[in-house]
Amino acid sequence: MQRSHGGAGVAPAAEHAGSAQEPELARNGRQEPRALRTEFAFDLPRGYVDQDGTLHRSGVMRLATARDELLPLYDARVQENAAYTTVVLLSRVITSLGTLAAITSNVVENMFASDVAFLQDFYRRINAEGHTRIAVTCPECSHRFTADLAGGRLGES
Repeated sequence: MQRSHGGAGVAPAAEHAGSAQEPELARNGRQEPRALRTEFAFDLPRGYVDQDGTLHRSGVMRLATARDELLPLYDARVQENAAYTTVVLLSRVITSLGTLAAITSNVVENMFASDVAFLQDFYRRINAEGHTRIAVTCPECSHRFTADLAGGRLGES
């Protein structure tokens, strides 16, 4: 299934700066949860090179639905090779990548393996954990800190 980057009724990733767990102070002085964040910006480590030689690195991935995870199971390519599930699933949830008009399974198939691995981890983090932050330890000084896989603050790239 093809997904174009122009979805009706879907706000851009940058507008979803908070998560459901981060309260914000309402006008009446009470804390109310912010709107649920459904889209997350990312930057690929290497980038996808299209047939014209254009490099595409910045993209947006949306939260997966149960349908997104079920439909690939009916795909003949997945039935022949279960490993193809990742390709079909990522092509459904990546809503934009650079200036590409559509994200298809062919696009994901032709990505560098390191970018697909990054996207699999990114998918797992936003769908299972609800964030894109990871704990990191500096190999030189052993300082511990948090890094954001999305390339900056949530919603920014």
